[in-house]
Amino acid sequence: MNQLAAALRQLRTETGLSLAGLATKTPYSKSSWERYLNGKTLPPREAVEALCHLAGEPVGRCVALWEIAEAEESGRGAKRTAAGSKAPATSPQPTVAAPPPTPSPPPPLRLPLPLPHQRGVITLAVLASVCAVAVTAVVLALLLIPDPRTSAPLSPTAATTATTIGSGCHGATCEGRSPMAMRCAAQPDTVARHRTATGAWMELRHSRECGTTWARTWGGRIGDRIEMTVPGRTEAAHAAQVGNAMDAESYVYTLMAATGPGTVVRACFQPAAKAGAAPGRKECFDGRVH
Repeated sequence: MNQLAAALRQLRTETGLSLAGLATKTPYSKSSWERYLNGKTLPPREAVEALCHLAGEPVGRCVALWEIAEAEESGRGAKRTAAGSKAPATSPQPTVAAPPPTPSPPPPLRLPLPLPHQRGVITLAVLASVCAVAVTAVVLALLLIPDPRTSAPLSPTAATTATTIGSGCHGATCEGRSPMAMRCAAQPDTVARHRTATGAWMELRHSRECGTTWARTWGGRIGDRIEMTVPGRTEAAHAAQVGNAMDAESYVYTLMAATGPGTVVRACFQPAAKAGAAPGRKECFDGRVH
């Protein structure tokens, strides 16, 4: 379970959400997320999948870790049951002299029942088959998990290639729609990245499956504003703003613009104005869709 909890903590960092933020965006409470992220309780599979979707990451790796943790939990429960069972105590029986044998009719013919040692052999064979299936499942799950010594950790800028649930739109039908709602943010490529003078980060993200691009920001302040445009296309201009403390703790996305290979996309960042001061300098950068 330690591997699963570590992966969930990385995903939570990637979302930029606090425990309270996770509670507002999922059906699980703040205290439940605290137990899941610290490995105190095995989370439901649905909670693992929900956190993957919030982080814009594929669910395959974490679901494999969850299946291993769930198998371990089941195994520990079986061991505790076996360890806790004891043979009932028996009391000594008094010795009684046997009566003299008397003639009796032959017993009726009955089918032979398995002897005690035979029943034990059958039980062991069944248990061995079940264990073999469980071990095979665990080995297959381990083969799906990347080696942490050779794979990069999860990060908000990591591009993935895992297969995800089908998107809800493509190309022109995605224009002006949310990348999260249309399931386009699960495996995007990072087209360009920029750190602003205020310390906030911006990225241009592109979904090959949806054929769209959008901008996102994190680490900013309430009132910061971002824009994403496709030069020469006025209908492909989309903006978003950090509106509250919850936004400031997570990602803020623009709506999507339909883009193809070679399209040049521009993103701009307008920092929030400080009290009694003019707005900060607007920063822009370009990226080309590959």
